[in-house]
Amino acid sequence: MNTKTNYEKLTDEEVVAIAQSGDKGAAEYIVGKYKDFIEVRSLPYFMAGGERDDLIQEGFIGLYKAIKSYRDDKLANFKTFAEVCIVRQMISAVKSSTRKKNSPLNHYVSIHTSDDEPDTISSKLIDVQNTNPESLIIEREAAQGMKNKINSVLSDFESEVLGYYLSGLSYKEIADFINKSPKAVDNALFRIKKKIEKYI
Repeated sequence: MNTKTNYEKLTDEEVVAIAQSGDKGAAEYIVGKYKDFIEVRSLPYFMAGGERDDLIQEGFIGLYKAIKSYRDDKLANFKTFAEVCIVRQMISAVKSSTRKKNSPLNHYVSIHTSDDEPDTISSKLIDVQNTNPESLIIEREAAQGMKNKINSVLSDFESEVLGYYLSGLSYKEIADFINKSPKAVDNALFRIKKKIEKYI
């Protein structure tokens, strides 16, 4: 499978799984699909000593990290997970730029593959671990069952908050994403904890 048309028939989660199996075309498709999204998400940020393109480059690095580390047993879908990775990468670069005079991008390798630059992030993206297929299937079925049960007892708002929380965001970062107060996030996570405790 190496055509854009074929990828368009799949969900992002399915295309990411293909990319993780070693298909560079799948990874490039996701990068192309999220290009405009990354540019829009970069607008609120400013990196001292860097250009807008540098910040966008950081967004692409965050996206590659999302492609590499996403697992379909996560409660968050890929778009939510990717947004977290992209924004966290940008924020990290902004914070770094305030501590250093030089741009943190000076030593980054190129994202895009070219004939004269074969050693790129694209070529290093896939690092699939060897896993016992039978154990993997059992683990995925168990995880999916738990995910379905948890989602059935949570409201849409609680599911969204939990997805961001499991992706590593702080209360304040989650609040910024969903335009709510940190207290609202704290209350939601308290309710989520109680509901999950009852299920477990």
